[in-house]
Amino acid sequence: MGWGGGPRGGFGGGWGDWGADFGGRGGGSRGRRRMFESGELRHVLLKLIADEPRHGYDLIRAIEELTHGAYAPSPGVVYPTLTMLEDMGLIEEVKAEGSRKAFTATAEGRAHLEERADEVEALLARLSDAGAERKKTGKAPIRRAMGNIASVLFHRLAREDVDDDTLHEIAAIIDEAASKIERLK
Repeated sequence: MGWGGGPRGGFGGGWGDWGADFGGRGGGSRGRRRMFESGELRHVLLKLIADEPRHGYDLIRAIEELTHGAYAPSPGVVYPTLTMLEDMGLIEEVKAEGSRKAFTATAEGRAHLEERADEVEALLARLSDAGAERKKTGKAPIRRAMGNIASVLFHRLAREDVDDDTLHEIAAIIDEAASKIERLK
């Protein structure tokens, strides 16, 4: 079981279905599906841009807010999608402060959204549902505590002075915590 690259690298498959909640990478694939199928993110980005001019980072944050942190698309997906939307003539760059490229929807982009209004509404509802579920389950304190454990373990085990006795002591502490959690009513 890997740590997924360290304290901020996600918890990978070792955390089962909790993997997606802890680190955002979706360690448990059982019953999970991608947030967006092919082309769906394009419609969400276009809708958000049609609502108000936005730049890439703003779009990432807007989606993260819609889902209450359950999902945030990566820049490696968002920026190429913006380029594609611009190439398709659905958005265009607008003057913005600073160095960020902001976009607005073109008339063609707005027409594209109108033709797909039901699909776009369903996508936004899916994002909202993911956010409501995330908010309802309220796992933030658990995510924080598990992040602390992962960070401490990563840094402690990276030291050269860790011997077998220390490893066994760490394992015993984790086992004891697991037993206490299991006994909770």
